[in-house]
Amino acid sequence: MRMTDGKHLTYCTNVHPGSDWATTFANLKTYAPAIKARVCPDQPFGLGLWLSNQASEELAQGDRLTTFTSWLRENGLYVFTMNGFPYGAFHGQRVKDDVYSPDWTTDARLTHTKRLFYQLAQLLPDGVDGGISTCPISYRHWHDTPRKTGKTFEIAAKQLADLVVHLVRLASTSGKHLHLDIEPEPDGMLENSDEVVHFFTEYLLPIATPVLVRELELTDEAAQEKILKHINICYDVCHFSLAYEEPVETFAKLERAGIRIGKIQVSAALKILASDQHEAAIWSDLNQFVEPTYLHQVTEKTQDGVKTYRDLPDLLATKPNFTELRAHFHVPIFVEKFGALDSTQDQILKVIDYLKKNDLTNHLEIETYTWDVLPGELKKELTGSIIREINWFRRKLYAQ
Repeated sequence: MRMTDGKHLTYCTNVHPGSDWATTFANLKTYAPAIKARVCPDQPFGLGLWLSNQASEELAQGDRLTTFTSWLRENGLYVFTMNGFPYGAFHGQRVKDDVYSPDWTTDARLTHTKRLFYQLAQLLPDGVDGGISTCPISYRHWHDTPRKTGKTFEIAAKQLADLVVHLVRLASTSGKHLHLDIEPEPDGMLENSDEVVHFFTEYLLPIATPVLVRELELTDEAAQEKILKHINICYDVCHFSLAYEEPVETFAKLERAGIRIGKIQVSAALKILASDQHEAAIWSDLNQFVEPTYLHQVTEKTQDGVKTYRDLPDLLATKPNFTELRAHFHVPIFVEKFGALDSTQDQILKVIDYLKKNDLTNHLEIETYTWDVLPGELKKELTGSIIREINWFRRKLYAQ
């Protein structure tokens, strides 16, 4: 929904299954109008749209995009942001590290993202910028040497340069400002703000600038401005909490580097605080979150930096001594405790405090996509759960 201060608040529709357009559209028809009726009955409600590659290809056929645009308008809905991270099916089957495939070294990822931007440009209301979040270049464990890492960053920077040229030209024909929002997360090739700054300064800007100078006949300075305008960061609160970063410090670091935040994904991770008294309960409760669909990396802050366990079973196999752990499992944002476990809800509240005083981004997207894989007692009716998250965040953001 569009708030009185110009911000747009929504939820990400990757919570709904839909590897093809028919299933995607059916779920949107089932859930979006019902949610709108409860959270903003008298004003348009924005969507954070997820389309798999297949769904996007099918939407491009015939008059489907026109039909979808009409349906949105008739139901008081609009699209201002999209999730371009998951490329294939995202529910009901193993995803794990396949979520990174194809990565930004591939033409498939570039083609998919260009198509999504074309569709977003058609769906986007006038006067609203549009963003698409995407994977953090690739999966770290596929590139296990410095040479492989450097080569991957070089290829990705060239692909992103191609995308920026596409977005500049699309902006000139559509009149819409569009930006790609790269989403760092644990075990992605971009995990934290230092790695983001390194990629931008050492790879993206040096490699993309001459491409824009040549293709768009720009000066170096103008080319760099275009790159930073169209390639932004998606700040997923869960993900940056797993990097043990404080929001205020991260926002300042990115601003100093000229890197913009295109979207905030509002999400909470599991927080595990050591307790001799409740040790057995901690491991028992944590075991309930083991499931076969998604990667649930676990991080620990050590003297040597942040240590990452690839998935919850890797942690549970060793049960190490620890002071605090954080697990990549998107849990309901309105819940502080899960038995013997806590959440990183405090990080969301810190982001909210910052947003109250600073103009950071106008794209706010709640992304709890795990309702169907939560432990049994946490599974609730989906529509009511999404509404509860939206209302909780809205109350917190606009509380006096």
